[in-house]
Amino acid sequence: MMAIMRPRLAGCLLCLGLALAPTASRAAGLTPLEAKLAASVDRHLPDALALLERVVNINSGTMNPAGVRAVSTLLAPEFERLGFQTRWVDGARWGRAGHLIAERIEAGPMVVLVGHLDTVFEADSPFQRFQRLDDSTATGPGVIDMKGGDVIMLLALRALREQGVLDHLRVVVVLTGDEEKAGLPLSAARADLISAAQGAAAAIGFEDGDGDPRHVVVSRRGASGWQLTVRGTPAHSSQVWTDDIGMGAVYEAARLLEQFRDSLGHEPYLTLNPGLALGGTSLVLDSTGARGTAFGKTNVVAESTLVTGDLRALTPEQALLAQAALRRIVANPSPHTSASIEFEDGYPPLAPTDGNRRLLAKADLASRDLGLGPLEPVDPARAGAADVSFLAGHVPMVIDGMGLKGSGGHTVLETARLSTLPRQAKRVAVLLSRLANDGSAPRKP
Repeated sequence: MMAIMRPRLAGCLLCLGLALAPTASRAAGLTPLEAKLAASVDRHLPDALALLERVVNINSGTMNPAGVRAVSTLLAPEFERLGFQTRWVDGARWGRAGHLIAERIEAGPMVVLVGHLDTVFEADSPFQRFQRLDDSTATGPGVIDMKGGDVIMLLALRALREQGVLDHLRVVVVLTGDEEKAGLPLSAARADLISAAQGAAAAIGFEDGDGDPRHVVVSRRGASGWQLTVRGTPAHSSQVWTDDIGMGAVYEAARLLEQFRDSLGHEPYLTLNPGLALGGTSLVLDSTGARGTAFGKTNVVAESTLVTGDLRALTPEQALLAQAALRRIVANPSPHTSASIEFEDGYPPLAPTDGNRRLLAKADLASRDLGLGPLEPVDPARAGAADVSFLAGHVPMVIDGMGLKGSGGHTVLETARLSTLPRQAKRVAVLLSRLANDGSAPRKP
């Protein structure tokens, strides 16, 4: 069982679970086995809701390694009860807690399920506890991003185990510990994810997507970092704009940023966001890259400006073209200034492919047969970067957004629509059951 609960709490959650669950009479398109999968999800929903509360109440901000490991310690036995072998991959090499990997090695198609253990809410955040707002909503740090997705994964796998379907699938689960602030180098931080996916027929991510239960992610923009450094000629402020002093570092940085927007702002799905800017006589950026200090005076022309941000693109080709355009702009500074721009590797894009659309079509049919309505692709502009993107080019069919739905992600208003928990678990369980019987999928011996 996922959790052992007091009888009163179990009874309350059972009533809530029945209220949240769609009725079996709607599932006219299901086989008898698939109907049993849906019924299993309904039966074990109270345990899943209790587990969700427990896991949300553990602080696992990315930079809280003890908390990330504590979430792994809670979830690993849940997978082991389903017949998975689990292992912890220490993240010291990339400066983070590490990853939890669970494998169930059986004959049949191989599927990779991807989630994460960490949240954006660190140990000093005021947002720390799960709280029920009413019968159908709850708030808490990471409740949708993405501890709810991890619980959905377990609930679906439990239904599959009960009906013997897991005996016909090879399932690998990768729960990373640093999705919200990936460790470096990325090649090390995501090596185990990519390795685990070798030979997989499909991959499913359990992020919340855009929060709409009718939507599935088949493409995501990648996200990489950039840093613009500008130097000006220091002088008394009365000499700014003169022919021998020029505009100084702050004005020049502003001019370059405006050119960035004018040059790239029309590109579909491409964004360039300056997230931090420091300007003055002297600057200090700390080791995290997220905080800094600047010294300057109002009567001194600024000598230095530093701007950091991210670049998001739908395909690797689009990202490379954007980088080239930015380099050309920076290579033409104003008089008496100089500038440089550097890029760092980030999350790769998950480009829309025929394979991803095929997996969406299978999920859509499963949802319709369950009586839960159609599924449609998310607009990539509304889908941020996520770990499944690292599987692009390694796994022929990839979708994401199969997690718990809600709103307010990455804010203290993060709220889950609890009715979507059983719905998503049923969709995943039926989809995986059909993949197990898909003779066209690559199979592992």
